[in-house]
Amino acid sequence: MKTILVPTEDHDAMPAVLEAARLIAQRFDGYMEGFAVRPSLGTYVTVEPVSSLAISGAYEADIAPQARAQFEAFMQAHAVPKLAVEPPVYSWGWPFAEAADDSFIGNRGRVFDLIALGRPGPDAQNPRMAPLQTALFDSGRPVLIVPKTVPQTIGRNVLVAWNRSTQQARTNAFALPLLRMAEAVTVLTVEGGPMIGPSGEEAALHLRRNGVKATALTVNPGDRTGGEASGEITLEQAASLGCDLLVKSAYTQSRLRQMIFGGATRHILANA
Repeated sequence: MKTILVPTEDHDAMPAVLEAARLIAQRFDGYMEGFAVRPSLGTYVTVEPVSSLAISGAYEADIAPQARAQFEAFMQAHAVPKLAVEPPVYSWGWPFAEAADDSFIGNRGRVFDLIALGRPGPDAQNPRMAPLQTALFDSGRPVLIVPKTVPQTIGRNVLVAWNRSTQQARTNAFALPLLRMAEAVTVLTVEGGPMIGPSGEEAALHLRRNGVKATALTVNPGDRTGGEASGEITLEQAASLGCDLLVKSAYTQSRLRQMIFGGATRHILANA
């Protein structure tokens, strides 16, 4: 994870997003690139039906200078050098003078190893849902979703939410650089899921064969059923194990199905 894209805007999780990106860049001697992101022209605040999170916001004409000042002030305060040479080392860059709309995240993100964003919320000061949706569906790259609490560590004690799906297999592959550096990795399987595929023990074995200190844990949900129950159990286990990173695929079910029946992604985005 040598290159990290950090879309920058004014929300209450931005300091935590910057620190999370810095922690990962420091571990991998990587490059962080920032740019000012704004809602698409003509959009307005509404509610995303799957997660009940805000997906847009009012357009602000000249946010680029403020976003750049915040990004550069953070890098200077943490003594991160500005990129001067290739290949990238622990450094930062801000190549675009003007703000770009949300769709640019999906475009630019395709040539980065990771995209760092804040966890969306329902209030005006929270990160918006639209940047996360664009990153997930349009970039083809993994996304680090950060809460507003500034992290102390990332990737020391990791929970992998194994649901046997193709999407989770891809997510595990994306996360391998971090998983190999972790002190402990727990592969969690919640019994009774709809997917057919390798067991949690087999997924943990695959990770061990790739140099990961992985163990398997299978949990019986009892009388709790459905995707939201899986999300609840995932968060409960992450908390009880003291994990600082959750590796989870998004929207294994269709978003329409999650809107009607609920789902683990929806629950985790709303409650992590």
